[in-house]
Amino acid sequence: MSRAQRLLDLMQLLRRYRYPVAGSELASKLGISLRTLYRDIATLQAQGAHIDGEAGIGYLLRPGFMLPPLMFTEDELEALALGSRWVADRGDARLGDAARQAISKIAAVLPDDLRFRLDSAALIVGPGPKAEGDPEQLLPIRLAIRRETKLVLHYRDQHGQASERVIWPFALAFFDRTQVVVGWCELRQGFRHFRTDRIVSLHETGERYPQRRQALLKAWQVEEGVPPQ
Repeated sequence: MSRAQRLLDLMQLLRRYRYPVAGSELASKLGISLRTLYRDIATLQAQGAHIDGEAGIGYLLRPGFMLPPLMFTEDELEALALGSRWVADRGDARLGDAARQAISKIAAVLPDDLRFRLDSAALIVGPGPKAEGDPEQLLPIRLAIRRETKLVLHYRDQHGQASERVIWPFALAFFDRTQVVVGWCELRQGFRHFRTDRIVSLHETGERYPQRRQALLKAWQVEEGVPPQ
């Protein structure tokens, strides 16, 4: 295993812990000696990683630090390239721009050979039917999900029947022909799914809904039998 890969593995391992973890446990999981672990910890700290602790006490990675991606496998690079291209093609304009900017930032810190592999990744998003509906509706939906605020939808179901719904949006699913907002519907007092191409109009209330997004998502996954992603 290369040293760069070992440092990445150490960072990923530290991120799993919310409490100080003994150096001996880290070294055991990584299959390295304690001396090598201490040296790797010092290297990461010198690169700016906020790792608290010391030998004999334990180590804890404070949030907010991302090690530059020094090493990716070819499969990982292809996944990144394909994912960013799909989002740029199928998301709203702001999400598409974010995908292109993210892949550019990753490319900027890659070694030359890996940057070439990323730029030359041969997986492309093929032509296909675009999702129906207004793609710019996705932005206020995404913002409401992020902010955990209620949305008011003017909606027409599959039979053309109109209704006004106040929902607590907590997920947005992307399909080839449409997107689906998942939320708690105050009218129906239950989880409901709303196709974005059937939303006539919507507006944000700015009012926070009373539960956390993650709690709603977990409850919906249990009810629908959807495995966590």
